[in-house]
Amino acid sequence: MDLTKARLAVGLAPGLSFKTWQSLKEKGFDAENFMAGGMSLWKSLGLKPKTLAYLVAPPWAKIEACLSWQEKAPQRYFYFAEEPHYPELLRNTQAPPKVLFLQGRSELLHRPQMAIVGSRNPTTAGREWAKHFASELARLGWVITSGLALGIDGIAHQGALEVKGQTIAVLGSGLERIYPQSHRCLSAEIAEQGLLVSEHPPDTSPLPTHFPARNRIISGLAVGVLVIEATLKSGSLITARRALDEGRQVYALPGALHSPLSKGCHFLIKEGAKLVETIEDILEETGGFAAWYGSEIEQKEARVTQKKENLEATTQQLLNAIDFSPTAFNTILARMDLTVAKVSVILMALELKGLVRSSHLGYERV
Repeated sequence: MDLTKARLAVGLAPGLSFKTWQSLKEKGFDAENFMAGGMSLWKSLGLKPKTLAYLVAPPWAKIEACLSWQEKAPQRYFYFAEEPHYPELLRNTQAPPKVLFLQGRSELLHRPQMAIVGSRNPTTAGREWAKHFASELARLGWVITSGLALGIDGIAHQGALEVKGQTIAVLGSGLERIYPQSHRCLSAEIAEQGLLVSEHPPDTSPLPTHFPARNRIISGLAVGVLVIEATLKSGSLITARRALDEGRQVYALPGALHSPLSKGCHFLIKEGAKLVETIEDILEETGGFAAWYGSEIEQKEARVTQKKENLEATTQQLLNAIDFSPTAFNTILARMDLTVAKVSVILMALELKGLVRSSHLGYERV
């Protein structure tokens, strides 16, 4: 069996989490011998009935369609969670997708990302703030990640694109079933200048259950999440809670006391999210990103209270926390008294400087 085809079959298997698959790989399985194992083997592994039913009759036609989709145009990829080039931050979350379908600039997955999410029906002020923060952060080198939804999501993507920045859209449908359809032109622009991401095969229709699951990818890819206008029952709060669960920094923009669109942000602030009034409030938590991404952000960081010499000392301390053999992200985090966001940004900077390299096993000093 073709390895890519076998990996896609495993990647789409329901009830087979990445952590379960990792444990099977540690027992000597790869995608090919696992798919060829047969019912007696699969039952002996204690797999769930729905997984067994899938393995007996995998959707080979759908898998062939995935392969055909990849071949029809350039810059289309499958990223499998066990591979080195899968984004490390996402792989270290509680439930990473076993496979990602990508279209566009896949290298953006490995650059520092800030997620911006919020209401599908924002106020005029909310729209202006979303565009402001997205364009400013993108101008400073951040990749803006969101969910391509109406409202704040779409505005965040547009804000990044308008300043020639990069943006990632995570879909709750397949990459050939853009939703909402009113964002088809926007998605085409993102595929050209940024990156489209989905855990679903390209021809998958949008379903209500896909969107809460999509939110874990948005928060899992980013070092932080900025929420701009959200009700208490908003999907944006799901993204923010996911981020908090994964140890990421959550930022929230306060609003009018009695506005329903402020309730979600105020709730997050009470729960420990950082109140954001200016872009410097975000840079305080991610200080050091500027040192490797250009003079414009350095001018912004001059207004941040953290001193550069302290940053340099922290960078050296983090480098010392990495072994000359692969060191897991969680091990590095445990050795440092820093947030996930700060550790992630410094690691990426050290990698760009050629001082460390990453693999599916972790990071190691060069």
